[in-house]
Order: sequence, then C-alpha cells, then structure tokens
Amino acid sequence: MFPHEKTLVERLEGEPFALLGVNTDATKEFYREQVEEQEITWRSSWQGSTTGPLCQEFRVTGYPTVFLIDHAGVIRNKWIGAPAKADLDAAIDELVAEAKKAQKK
Repeated sequence: MFPHEKTLVERLEGEPFALLGVNTDATKEFYREQVEEQEITWRSSWQGSTTGPLCQEFRVTGYPTVFLIDHAGVIRNKWIGAPAKADLDAAIDELVAEAKKAQKK
C-alpha cells in the first residue's frame, strides 16, 4: 500500500487530512530501514508485534487494516485487507469535503 499512501499524502497536502501508520515489524531496526527504503514521510508508530497496544486497542485481526477516521474522531470505515484504491479515495475525499465544511462554520 505504500505507493498509494504516498500518492494520498502528496495529493492531499494542505487539506484537512492525516495519514498515520502502525507498524508491527519484529525489530525497530528493520522498521527504520523500511521507513527509509519506502520513503515513508507520514507519522508511523512501531508496535513491535501484532500484540502491541494500538493493535489490541483497535482489535486488529488482519493486515493491512485501514481505519478511516473523520475530523470529529469517529471511525467511519474499516477495511481488513487493502481496500480498492478507488473506494478508499472516494471515502477519503468525502470526509475531506466534510471537514472543510466544518472548518468554515
């Protein structure tokens, strides 16, 4: 998913959008290598395993798991497995539009 995530970050720069990653690589060294190799520029948390606190809190059962959270902090969608790019983009664009309307109020 990294290439598509990069596209989202670039396309939505300056918009009310944030991408947060949660990584479960076994070692922090491998995680750091991947961040550099994959050119990950967005915030990412290393959990060390699938039993890390964020994975437990959000009840992650498969990888990747994608949560779409709106500007009010409400989980609006969840995909277990990579969502279709068009579906993800449409859902994100809808929430960005909602967030922009809320900013104008």
